[in-house]
Amino acid sequence: APAAPPPRATAPVDLPVELPADATPGARPEGRPGSVVLPLSRTTLVRGFEEPTARWGPGHRGVDLAAPVGTAVLSPADGVVVVATRVVDRDVVTVRHDDGLRSSLEPVLPDLAVGTVVAAGAVVGHVSTGGHCVGCLHWGVREGDVYVDPLALLDVEREVRLLPVGDR
Repeated sequence: APAAPPPRATAPVDLPVELPADATPGARPEGRPGSVVLPLSRTTLVRGFEEPTARWGPGHRGVDLAAPVGTAVLSPADGVVVVATRVVDRDVVTVRHDDGLRSSLEPVLPDLAVGTVVAAGAVVGHVSTGGHCVGCLHWGVREGDVYVDPLALLDVEREVRLLPVGDR
């Protein structure tokens, strides 16, 4: 049997991470122009990005951010709404950003139509129900067909604090 991959240096799934509350823009990796903001004005990380070992392999192709139904969802960067519809059991909004990256946000009941130009931080919809994450927003980012860690697009100088969960 093949050896298990080494553990990834990510925040433990069972410990929420407090993310920046002010959604301050940050630099994109590899010197790409533009700015990225959190798609929620205040949240905690429920589950982090887990890169699959193969394109078809298991993983978590995005991050889950705590958000009750009705919470306003923001465009993470400037771009154009390219998807605003229901997909299987959830509402989805996808924004193609000016640098070609695509952010998919779900479950999000869209406030805007396909083709709408949006600025970073503009409201694109509101958290609805459905999908794999109850009480949260899933934010996935793709570059072509490859998923990238959305949190890596934020300002890396921000403080991240691990908080205990309940009585664990």
